[in-house]
Amino acid sequence: MTDLELRPPTAVRRPPLPTGPLRPRPPRRTPWQALHTAVLRIDAATPAERDRAADVLRALAITGVVLGHWLVSGVVLQAGGHLVGDSPLGHRPGLAPVTWLLQPLAVFFLVGGRVSARGYEAALARGTGYRTWLKQRLASLLRPAKAFALTWGLVWLGLVLAGTAHETIHTLMWLAYSPLWFLGVYVLLIAATPLVHRAGAARLAVAACLLVAALDASRTVFPDSGWADTLRLLNIPVAWLVPYCLGAVWAAGGFTRRRSALALLLGGGGALAALILWGGYPASMVGVPGTALSNLNPPTVAAVAFGLAQAGAALLLRAPLRRAVTTPAPAATPRTRATPAQFLWAAVALLNLSAITVFLWHQTAMLTTTVITLGLGHTLPGLHTSPESAGWLAARCGWIPVFAVVLVVLGTAFRDRDARAHRSNN
Repeated sequence: MTDLELRPPTAVRRPPLPTGPLRPRPPRRTPWQALHTAVLRIDAATPAERDRAADVLRALAITGVVLGHWLVSGVVLQAGGHLVGDSPLGHRPGLAPVTWLLQPLAVFFLVGGRVSARGYEAALARGTGYRTWLKQRLASLLRPAKAFALTWGLVWLGLVLAGTAHETIHTLMWLAYSPLWFLGVYVLLIAATPLVHRAGAARLAVAACLLVAALDASRTVFPDSGWADTLRLLNIPVAWLVPYCLGAVWAAGGFTRRRSALALLLGGGGALAALILWGGYPASMVGVPGTALSNLNPPTVAAVAFGLAQAGAALLLRAPLRRAVTTPAPAATPRTRATPAQFLWAAVALLNLSAITVFLWHQTAMLTTTVITLGLGHTLPGLHTSPESAGWLAARCGWIPVFAVVLVVLGTAFRDRDARAHRSNN
């Protein structure tokens, strides 16, 4: 029998206790501190050479378009149970001056022309071909648009299968898909960037102004001719080519003096006033249901004059806007709390990152709120009633925060597509 040898248990070695003072656990950050840290991180990640004024102008343009559509796009429940579109501008002509603030499309094309011109010049310097540059440039536009078009295509199919009234389907589809016209024009202008580069942006802007004026004149000379109205459809890309070219001039180092921007503001504003007072053009810068002439569909020479004035004002505001979102670097110790300017810049940066998503889905946010509340059996002022009274406008202003919350939800759902496609061109 084998002898069994018992050994004493081996002592377990334990690490020595620390002799120095214990390091205190760092305190947990509050949500407010985490917000300050995120804002500071966004500000620090922004390249020093980036012109923040361009981003602020683009954010203001997007905000103006969204608020403008939410304020003037009414959906009215009819006695037959179907929905039709309406606008307070058709009932209250005195609101026309409001459209001068809420139709900033020229500013968007101005910044877009600057971004495209700078991006194309950088591509030429790297030796990148036109097709490669164009493919990369359009990715940030077309990828979010595909998701948008597919979603609303499924909505349309569901409405048809459910037997929804034709008037309701037409109203919803028209309001939802209305932002796509802008996207189509923008894509066309981006594709024409090499032409703008070779032909000279300033000369091309002047030629585009003259062409729009000539096409408008054909409507006056041949009032009963259908071909004149058809020909005026060329104004849709040509009119927006004007601010786009001005953006290319800005990218090339133009408008360094305030004098040129002031000339655009005063010249465009003076021409607009003359066209409204003596030329028979409407004062509203957006389409008004029931009117014979719209300044926007297709754009008129009055819309071009208005765009020149807007571009001049935007260029004059570059310096104060840049100061509003720029904080001087700290002298010694880094900041732990963000400044108001840094908070403002963070908001601008986040809006620019989701610009196309916001532009495409903002009408959907309004329509979603309108349809869901109607489905719950409620007919609410500012959502389903006729926009013919001042009370409707007051009620609609109260609904805008709700639209914004729904838009945030939609933007969150589709942000990955927009963020992956975003290109940091400035």
